[in-house]
Amino acid sequence: MLKRLLKSLREYKKPTYYTFLFIILEAIIETLIPFITANLVNQIRDEAQITVVLKTGLVLILLAVFSLCSGSIAAMTCSKASSGFAKNLRHDLFAKIQEFNFENIDKFSSSSLVTRMTTDVGNVQMSFMMIIRIALRSPLMLIFSVVMAYFMGGPLSASFVVVIPVLAVGLILIAKHAMPAFRRVFKKYDKLNESIEENVRAMRVVKGFSREEYEKEKFKKASENICVDFTKAERIVALNTPLMQLCMNFNSIFILFVGSKLVINHMGNVGIGQISAMLTYGVQILMSLMMISFIYVMLTMSAESAKRICEVLDEEPTLKEKENPIKEVKDGSIEFKNVGFKYSKNAQKLALSNVDLKIESGKTVGIIGGTGSSKSTLVQLIPRLYDVTEGEVLVGGKDVREYEIEALRDAVSMVLQKNLLFSGTIKENLKWGNDDATDEEVIHACKLACADEFVEQFPDKYDTKIEQGGTNVSGGQRQRLCIARALLKKPKILILDDSTSAVDTKTDASIRKGFKEFIPETTKIIIAQRISSVQDADVIVVLDGGRISNIGTHNELLKSSEIYREIFEQQTNGGKDNE
Repeated sequence: MLKRLLKSLREYKKPTYYTFLFIILEAIIETLIPFITANLVNQIRDEAQITVVLKTGLVLILLAVFSLCSGSIAAMTCSKASSGFAKNLRHDLFAKIQEFNFENIDKFSSSSLVTRMTTDVGNVQMSFMMIIRIALRSPLMLIFSVVMAYFMGGPLSASFVVVIPVLAVGLILIAKHAMPAFRRVFKKYDKLNESIEENVRAMRVVKGFSREEYEKEKFKKASENICVDFTKAERIVALNTPLMQLCMNFNSIFILFVGSKLVINHMGNVGIGQISAMLTYGVQILMSLMMISFIYVMLTMSAESAKRICEVLDEEPTLKEKENPIKEVKDGSIEFKNVGFKYSKNAQKLALSNVDLKIESGKTVGIIGGTGSSKSTLVQLIPRLYDVTEGEVLVGGKDVREYEIEALRDAVSMVLQKNLLFSGTIKENLKWGNDDATDEEVIHACKLACADEFVEQFPDKYDTKIEQGGTNVSGGQRQRLCIARALLKKPKILILDDSTSAVDTKTDASIRKGFKEFIPETTKIIIAQRISSVQDADVIVVLDGGRISNIGTHNELLKSSEIYREIFEQQTNGGKDNE
């Protein structure tokens, strides 16, 4: 796992190495200063000359300056390395998610992916910073201080035989009991983010049903659950401080009491300088132990975050290209050969089964059926958003699995049920379909989609800003802009997945007429709930329970398909509206 994460370090390896170097230098200097200070105190006690004192004092000042410089440089390089590492890690996560197919995305909820790219990356960044700085400095300070304390203190170093094990065991127990609570928190973060995401997206629904209080209570419970676990963990971790104070006070009392007796009785070659050095080394040793315990807690917390990040980084896209894939789609012909499909390998029932369908290039095909009849599932197999479980789907006479995915999807434009516009101008949104499109092509696509009529009414026309999610345009306007965006790709296949449901029947008819006149060579597949949207199609496919129930023209299906006839009669007042 660590090896996988460190791949994101890349150009920030040098700052990391520099941090190690300057931290080692700082630790050496920090442990030398008490030693030199102790000798100076003993020299002053022995009535040393002022020149000796000044020279030693100058050495101490220089060491302090070097220590400050080393620490400052280490802090800067550490900050650069950790921030850069987090930047690369976020980039790698985002790039990986862009490679995911629908099946991969279904495995992770969107709220979980957001948490992994924010909270989890933040935790890993903090741990990385602590590892390259504090996690190196603290063990070095501990080792150097123990060695120097034993070298200088003689019998006074016996206090560390008691203090170090007590503090070490105490800190391990604290970390052990705090960890389960920290682990639970990350799973609850996903639920909290999911609640926020759902609430923001469905704000109109919430307000429409006056469910604000319910959503507040739902959010409050999710937030309180996190608070309870964090409070429990922090309460346990807070025991670090009193335990640390107890050990430090015991160490100080022991050194002062025993050291004073040794100095007074002239025993053990212990002087005042050694006592002051031992007090300093004692603080360094105990502080190092406490920092090691803090690092242990943080690393255990971030281990869960690192695991969640690696789950995304190690996820392999379920759709893979063959070697030397086909890079051009010949035409818009489509054929389904005994196709069966299910969303999960563990699913007991197929969403689509025994689908055989042939569509000639340039034809207009309508797809109709009840809710849950797998209409959207069927068309999602064409641009290979999912792979078939059984059989094969052919586009331009070739199996879709033989194409380069980018080439295949460039040839297929889809306008999905959920129409999404991005923040930016109308023109910028439209050019998602074709970044090289001219202004004339943009306007022409909008005219075909009947979007030009309302765009021209805006003060800034095509430079009008679209707010996040397209909230400043109506549902019908959003649908027409999405259709225009799809047309700008100049696709060989155009799929409209119930994408004219929010426009009136007159506009719907105008859009279909524009398709027929201006893009006759493009294969057009229209999924609709309204019979009027598909009745002029060359062929209409009736789906029922994931199977093709009937195929034919409008008039043929009125005679042969009970499902089609029932839908038609419901929508036309028993067929009288059509008379």
